[in-house]
Amino acid sequence: MNSILNKEPVIRAKKSLKQFNSDIKVIVLDQTARTANDAATALGCKVGAIVKSLLFKAGDSFILCLVSGDKRCSLKKLKKILNEKNISMASPEDVKKVTGYTIGGVSPTGHLTQIKIFTDETLNRFFSIFAAAGHPNAVFEINFENLIALTSSEIKDLTE
Repeated sequence: MNSILNKEPVIRAKKSLKQFNSDIKVIVLDQTARTANDAATALGCKVGAIVKSLLFKAGDSFILCLVSGDKRCSLKKLKKILNEKNISMASPEDVKKVTGYTIGGVSPTGHLTQIKIFTDETLNRFFSIFAAAGHPNAVFEINFENLIALTSSEIKDLTE
């Protein structure tokens, strides 16, 4: 379990969280939280309280969308917001290169490169939400307002 906390991506996420608020702790789960359903089961919370960090490619740039675990990110809405015709999910290689995290453990913070972040407004339904902390078995708990402040993200209607 402690070996998870010593992994470089988790250390990077923890460092970013600590700089924002030293009270936010990384929680290591016995079970994987690779999917929103897995995370909700492991944490005993609603699937909607899980933050999915989804990286999209739009032209030559990337956009990270933070979406509620019980919702789907709408490409149609994202295309309209960005005024882009061609938007697609980023490849696993691009996710790793841009964020420094592998799919299933993508944290909303501590990325290797600066990326634009949108947060879906439906996450505001929950008092506490949980997001990945650099590994499929590592998460952190935060509220909606602090997630927006931590990520400097824009609140958008992203889901269908």
